[in-house]
Amino acid sequence: MLVCGVDEAGRGSMLGPLVVAAIAIEKSKIPDLEKIGVKDSKKLSPKMRETLYKKIIKIVDNYQISKATPKQIDLAVSQHKLNNLELIHMAKVITKLQPSISYVDSCDVNATRFGKEIAKITHSKIKSYHHADSKFVVVSAASIIAKVTRDRAIASLSKKHPVGSGYPSDSKTISFVKHWFLQNGNLPAYVRKSWAPAKLIVSQTLA
Repeated sequence: MLVCGVDEAGRGSMLGPLVVAAIAIEKSKIPDLEKIGVKDSKKLSPKMRETLYKKIIKIVDNYQISKATPKQIDLAVSQHKLNNLELIHMAKVITKLQPSISYVDSCDVNATRFGKEIAKITHSKIKSYHHADSKFVVVSAASIIAKVTRDRAIASLSKKHPVGSGYPSDSKTISFVKHWFLQNGNLPAYVRKSWAPAKLIVSQTLA
């Protein structure tokens, strides 16, 4: 029985991709993930996530990653379909893995509805829960894959620009975006222009 866990990273970020990751593993091997200390990526240090990432991909039978670009995210936000965008990417990775059952971390306020919508696309059994990354080790494993992939994307940007973590709560990120807009009169392609903090920076600078 092939069990799948699905989660995302970077949904709330002001810049960079939203990363959806899924792992597929034989049910009998799930305890192996617990043995190596897999848990919700938010409860792990960046160094520990990197270490576990390498171990996870050796244990699981397969894994898939799908990324939504800032441009795709902005389009989804303009149509009030951000949850739908995440749903499509989750369905995409599940379809590629062809598991017997999938556990997903729901971004929809109605977790059951979210699961049913994914099931319609994948024609497979979906179990959707809020905070699934802290309830099911297969989702925790997916959360680590997603978070490390996302962290690597931000690290790559950081080599060229002082973007910080990419989150609106990070003063370094806000400062960078403000400075860029003042210098160039626009926002870089990797910034989500639909995000309220980005809109505020533009409106305050133009005022």
